[in-house]
Amino acid sequence: MIGRLNHVAIAVPDLNSAMAMYRETLGADVAEPFDQPEHGVTVVFITLPNTKIELIHPLGDDSPINNFLAKNPDGGIHHMCYEVGDIIAARDQLIANGARVLGNGEPKIGAHGKPVLFLHPKDFNGTLIELEQV
Repeated sequence: MIGRLNHVAIAVPDLNSAMAMYRETLGADVAEPFDQPEHGVTVVFITLPNTKIELIHPLGDDSPINNFLAKNPDGGIHHMCYEVGDIIAARDQLIANGARVLGNGEPKIGAHGKPVLFLHPKDFNGTLIELEQV
C-alpha cells in the first residue's frame, strides 16, 4: 500500500534559525516558507537527493503545532509522510485493519497540493503518519 517516504516533518520553535541551520550549516536546498492556514502551520521544504524534510512552525495561536512545541520546546520530529497511489483505497484498507484516521476521515489538501490523511500515532508505534496521494 505505502510507497516511498515523501518527507519527514520537524516542528521548530524558530523557523528562521532552522532554515539557516539547514542552508548554512548543512548546505541543503531550502525553499521559501509558505503559510497553510487550513492546517495552522507555516511550512518550509528542504530538498534532499532521496526525500524531503518539512519544517513546520505554528501559524497563529490555534495551531496544532503549539501543543507539540509545548511538550517539546526545542522542536522535534512531528510526523512521517508516505506516498500512496489511492488515498481513499488506502484509508478504507487501514480502517478495515483497525487503524484510526484522524479528523473526519476525509482527505484534506496538503502542502504539495495533493490529498492527505493523518493516522493516529498510537496505532503506529507512537509515530504520527501522514499519507499523501501521488
